[in-house]
Amino acid sequence: MNRIKIALFFILIYAGLNAQINEIGIFSGGANYIGDVGPTTYIAPNDLAVGFIYKWNRSTRHTYRFSYTFGKISSNDLDADVADRQLRGFHFKNTVHEVSAGMEFNFFEFDLHSLKSQFTPYVYTGLSYFLYKELYYTDNKASVDNQQGSLAIPMIVGLKAKLTRDLVAGVEIGARFTFTDNLDGSNPKNENLSSLQFGNINSKDWYMFTGFTLTYTFGENPCFCPE
Repeated sequence: MNRIKIALFFILIYAGLNAQINEIGIFSGGANYIGDVGPTTYIAPNDLAVGFIYKWNRSTRHTYRFSYTFGKISSNDLDADVADRQLRGFHFKNTVHEVSAGMEFNFFEFDLHSLKSQFTPYVYTGLSYFLYKELYYTDNKASVDNQQGSLAIPMIVGLKAKLTRDLVAGVEIGARFTFTDNLDGSNPKNENLSSLQFGNINSKDWYMFTGFTLTYTFGENPCFCPE
């Protein structure tokens, strides 16, 4: 009896996996940061961001999404619209290596089993973990202390459409609320550098990825239609 239960369990898993459709593709666009250095414009991509995306479509409305994204971020006080920042004159460059997992929700039915043209707005959230360089300032210049990791909450809105039977294209804007205040060197973790803190140390940094996605669908098409 136990062997039969185990066999049925794996049969159900196999059937479930084959009842879905997969997507794999790329993200390409720009990145920007919001914090204690430079301008505070939220959507202002000024550096490169690229990545890979995998999606497992649970239904026509819900998709599990996993991604890796690399982005460069930088900012300069001279570009700020605040006089105090312009006088300070700090500037920095950093990199972000992000892995993310979560749920994508489609506002309209998006049935990849259908051959008809389709589009839908969507939102995505979940949890991200990213690596970045710990910075600190000496003589108005940002230096690297070490590499650190932190968590972030992604909040993405986008629009996607089927281009062909197997290709889906999208455009999206994604904010990441991070759990660190030192993407810019304003609040180094190193206790020996605590005297170099500046800005609002009670406010966390943000970074944004804005760009385009292109995914290829594969696997057995699901039947989302009612029986």
